[in-house]
Amino acid sequence: MPLYMDIHNMPGPIDPEEVARAHQADLAAQGIHGVDYQHYWVDPAGGRIFCLVSAPDPETAAQVHREAHGLVADSIYEVVEGA
Repeated sequence: MPLYMDIHNMPGPIDPEEVARAHQADLAAQGIHGVDYQHYWVDPAGGRIFCLVSAPDPETAAQVHREAHGLVADSIYEVVEGA
């Protein structure tokens, strides 16, 4: 299944604990869509969140975010894992 990195650009600093709660909501919602949100990274001061997800397509990955918490990514890129 393809692997994607999505990027959320928030309008200011973000609380890593809020991001952790949103990630837990993704994990709870992902199963019915055949998606696997594997890991995320936070840039608290810069207001950016990066999510690594295995999904059938970018639209399905975005649907999980939309249903789980409403924070849809600004960009989604297909990526290949390096060594």
